[in-house]
Amino acid sequence: MQIGDRIKRKRLERGLVQKELESRSGVTQSMISKVEGGSAENVSIDVLRRLAKALNCPLIDLLPDTDKKGS
Repeated sequence: MQIGDRIKRKRLERGLVQKELESRSGVTQSMISKVEGGSAENVSIDVLRRLAKALNCPLIDLLPDTDKKGS
């Protein structure tokens, strides 16, 4: 599961629409849409931190499993 899929799942679990997540995170709805749709490349750590905080979850929960494993 990719970052966008994880963000969308967390957002829907919390009953939020993208506009509400924008309001809580300060990340534009356009950017949220791009991230969730998989068309945003190289999402910054700052954006991920703000989304994680707004979704009330640890940042690592938004990362794909392949990025969580040690080398």
